[in-house]
This record gives sequence, structure tokens and C-alpha cells, in this order.
Amino acid sequence: MLEIHQLGIIPYEEAWALQKELARRKNEIPDTLLLMQHPHTYTLGSSGKREHLVWSEEECLAKNITVLKVDRGGDITYHGPGQLVGYPILQLARDSIRADVVKYVRDLEEALMVALASLGIRGERMPGLTGVWVNRGGQLAKIAAIGVKITARAITQHGFALNINTDMDYFKGIIPCGIRDRSVTSLQEICGTPQDFDEVTEQVIDAFRQVFEPVSTDC
Repeated sequence: MLEIHQLGIIPYEEAWALQKELARRKNEIPDTLLLMQHPHTYTLGSSGKREHLVWSEEECLAKNITVLKVDRGGDITYHGPGQLVGYPILQLARDSIRADVVKYVRDLEEALMVALASLGIRGERMPGLTGVWVNRGGQLAKIAAIGVKITARAITQHGFALNINTDMDYFKGIIPCGIRDRSVTSLQEICGTPQDFDEVTEQVIDAFRQVFEPVSTDC
């Protein structure tokens, strides 16, 4: 069974260290999903370009934003209060890592789209890009970002970030995921009012279990 741990608001670096520790101990623990929020943080992934950080170091410091280079895939993104961040620590099959990684990312998208559907919102995929997108004013805007790392032992780290009641002004300090011609949005923007964070979290947990927990074949 999948273990779920809701950790509240914790610094990004603390969560990063916890992921590494759990991945090292994966043979001792079940598949695990860590759920949390972070203080204001910009992270640059393995393909992150510094020029996609729009605000200067001084501006980030004045706004209490931590800037980190991290070991997930992808470019630059924002984490902050009001955003649900999920870090699955899962054991993937080892026979075809590349194929399994692609499927894993699609499964993450699927779980988030199932959760959004339960809230009456249609999430979509964007061809050639990762994440989950929603229609806003006739154009697709990203509501959930995905960036992962798979260890040499085929164990997952990092994961997804779903904008619920996120302060979207902080995205003005970056070019999100290095994509200049697409916008980002949140559930609050789509629905017009702040959303019940705990309720959305429960929908994400239910959807994650639907997608990732194996179905028993016992009679």
C-alpha cells in the first residue's frame, strides 16, 4: 500500500534531503508520497537556464525567495505557499528505464487530471510538454508542473507542483519552465475564489491512489 505523509510547510532543502534519505532506504519502506508546501523558492533543474530567472539576486533576497540549483529534470519553476507539492518515492521496474520514466510522467499527469476532474475542472496535456494544463480564456495555461529524477536503482524523486491558492505574482520573477509563450494559472484564478486546500489535497491523494496503487487480484 502507498504511504501518504502530509508535512505542512517546510523548507525546500529540508524536503530535498528527506527525499534522498527515503530513496536510499527504499528497500526498507513502502512506496511513499510526500505532500507539502514550501516557502518562496525558485528551483532550476538540470536544463535550467539562469537567464530564465528574471528578478535579480537582490530582488529575490528582498522578497525572501530562495534560489536553488537542483537535480530534477526541467528548467526553472516556483514553489510557495498555497501550492501543493508532491514528491513520490516509488520503485519503478528496472527492465526498461526509459520507457518506464515516460510512463511514470504520464501517470503523474493522469493522477492530477483525475483530481481536477473530481473538482469539475478539465485538465489537459500539451503535446511535447510535461505538466497539466487548463483552458483559461480560450488558451491553455499550466496549472501543474512536473519535474522528476530517477535514481540508478529506478527510484523516483521530486515530482509535481499544483497551483491551488498560489500567489501568481511570484511567477513574474521567472520564465516558468523556460516557456515564453504560455501562461501559468491556479485553481483560485480558474474558480474565481480561494479554494479549500485540504479538500483539494484529499482529491489528489484519492486520484494518486487510483493511478499508482496496484489492484489486488486475490479472490
